Amino acid sequence: MRPLNLFAVTVAAMLVAPAQEPQDTPTIKVEVDVVHILCSVRDKRGSLISTLGKDDFIVKEDGKAQEIRYFARESDLPLTLGLLVDVSKSQEHLIEIERRAAVQFFSQVLRKKDMAFLISFGPEVELLQDYTNSQTLLRNGLDELHVRGAVGGPLPGPVPTISQPRGTVLHDAVYLAANEKLRGEVGRKAIVLITDGIDTGSRMKLEQAVEAAQKADAIVYSIYYYDPSAYYQGGFSFGGGNDSALRKMSEETGGRLFKVSKKNTLDDIFKQIQEEMRSQYSIGYSPVNPAKDGSFRRLEVDTARKDLKVQARKGYYAVKSGSS
Repeated sequence: MRPLNLFAVTVAAMLVAPAQEPQDTPTIKVEVDVVHILCSVRDKRGSLISTLGKDDFIVKEDGKAQEIRYFARESDLPLTLGLLVDVSKSQEHLIEIERRAAVQFFSQVLRKKDMAFLISFGPEVELLQDYTNSQTLLRNGLDELHVRGAVGGPLPGPVPTISQPRGTVLHDAVYLAANEKLRGEVGRKAIVLITDGIDTGSRMKLEQAVEAAQKADAIVYSIYYYDPSAYYQGGFSFGGGNDSALRKMSEETGGRLFKVSKKNTLDDIFKQIQEEMRSQYSIGYSPVNPAKDGSFRRLEVDTARKDLKVQARKGYYAVKSGSS
C-alpha cells in the first residue's frame, strides 16, 4: 500500500499555480475528428437491449443531428477499470462486505485483455494496486483495505469545525483516478465507486471531478453504501450519507447510481454493472462543428423507438491536441 504522492503533488501544484502544469504529466488529447460514445439501452422494464443496429440510433451535438459513421456492439472489447473504495471511519462496518464482493466482481468481470487498478480513499488517496489482470494481485490489494481516520479532527457533525478535517476526499479520488490513471488509456474505461457520498476535505470540487472523468472518457458507476449507525454519537444523529454528488458524476458520464439495500445487495449491484458493461454499443461520428476550441459539447443520444431509454454521457470537451 502506498500514498499517491504524484497525485498529491499534482493537486497542490494546480492550487498554487493553476497556469503551470508539470511537463511530464500526460495531456488530454481528445481528437474530435471522430467522437466516440459508449451507451446502454433499456426498455420500460429496465431490461438491457443488445440487438439494435446503427439506424436505430439518433445522435445530436448541441442540438444538431450528427451522421453515425461507426457502430459496433461492445460485448468483448478490452476494458480498463478502476475500483475506488471509501475507507473513511463512516464505512468501518462495511469494508469486509465490500472486500468480499469486490473479489468476486473482479473474478467475473475481468477477461484476458482487461486491466484493473484499485484505489482507497479516506483522509488521503492511496493506490493499493496498479494496473493488472492478476486476480491474486487484486485480492492482495483488497486485503489492504482498512479504515483511515480523519486528519485534523473527528468525524464532522452538522456544525463546521475550525480545523476542517480531511475525512473523505471523494472528489479528489475521482479526479485523480480519471486524470492520472485513465486519461492516457484508450478503449473502454470505467470507474466503480463505493461510498456513502460524503466529501470532507477534498481540494477538488465536484465539478472538477466530473470534468476530469469526462475528459478521460470514463464512465462512473456509483454505488451508494450507507451505514446509518456511523452517524450516531451519544444518542444524537450527525447527518448521514448523501447520494447527490454520486448521481451527478454517474449521469454526466453515462453511468448509473446504485443503492445498496436488503433487496439489492452489493453482490447484486456488481452483477448488474458487469452485465451492463458487456452489453454496450459503440457509436462514432465526425462532428458538424469541427472546431477544437476547448468548449464543452452537449450530447443527446436516443433511439427511434420511444419505448427505449438510452444511457450515455452528456457531452465531451473539444480539446486541441497537446492541450489539457
